[in-house]
Amino acid sequence: MSLVTLHVLRCHGLAARFINPSRLVATGGPVVFKRFVAVGKLRRNMSYATVERGALNTTDYRIFYKNDLNVPISPMHDIPLYADEEKKILNMIVEIPRWTNAKMEICLKETLNPIKQDVKKGKLRFVANCFPHHGYIWNYGALPQTWENPEILDEATGCKGDNDPIDVLEIGYRVAKRGEILKVKVLGTVALIDEGETDWKIIVIDVNDPLADKMNDVNDIEKHFPGLLKATLEWFKIYKIPDGKPENHFAFNGEAKSRDFAMHVVEEVHKHWQNLMKQEDPAGGIICCNVTVEDSSFKISAETAEEILEKAPEPVEPQPVEPIVDKWHYVHLK
Repeated sequence: MSLVTLHVLRCHGLAARFINPSRLVATGGPVVFKRFVAVGKLRRNMSYATVERGALNTTDYRIFYKNDLNVPISPMHDIPLYADEEKKILNMIVEIPRWTNAKMEICLKETLNPIKQDVKKGKLRFVANCFPHHGYIWNYGALPQTWENPEILDEATGCKGDNDPIDVLEIGYRVAKRGEILKVKVLGTVALIDEGETDWKIIVIDVNDPLADKMNDVNDIEKHFPGLLKATLEWFKIYKIPDGKPENHFAFNGEAKSRDFAMHVVEEVHKHWQNLMKQEDPAGGIICCNVTVEDSSFKISAETAEEILEKAPEPVEPQPVEPIVDKWHYVHLK
């Protein structure tokens, strides 16, 4: 059986039905098995490298990830949610650095789930600058190993999930790099209702930020970052209006919920992800291939993962962005 065929079978949860365990000895199976056990033990203290492919500002641009063993991995599935579970420190994947406009996101429908720029109607998507904001006003990203299930009503909001990993707003002083993995502590959350779907925004701060030790709950945000919560609500209400869409709304009348509430939400969406990985067939169109998730029917080999990365376009120089992306839009709320 070829690596490509095996990869396809695993991605659709069928590999176990076609692989003869007696052949593993002949193919070096036990060695591979030991290697992945080691990955499972090491990954919580692991650092990650990014691999850029294609040209920035084009539809070919991708950011892939590798772990400490130089194995290509999925940021969605192979990077653990917790950097330190005992201290409740989470890993955050930075998709969009503060002040930038390109709508980058983990691509759930491509193998290894690289970061790519969103495309609408055949064009790259850039978020509008709604005065006085420019681009995103926080480091914006996602928590790995989370999934807002579109088939389950959120008990707090009464709306179903948006079929994405949960979103994160990192409010520290430093502008992060695209693709960077930050260790963050949770401060609170707001619940955006985006076109009828629950879209939680978990507010966090980088543990290395100078103010991190003083930031322990949602009330500390206004104390040390006065005006930021108000600006956050305004930003999400108006950012789609220049595209001809209506004003967004929030659950709880825009009230920011506490750290404990936010951690409960995070645990819930982590459970949804765990259930996703236990299924025989992928849900919501999500590609679940991974190299480290124990007992996952979607697990692929390191060799197959490397083969996928090698097929991505070679990196080339970034392309220019049209000046219209910098336009400021003056939006009036009703």
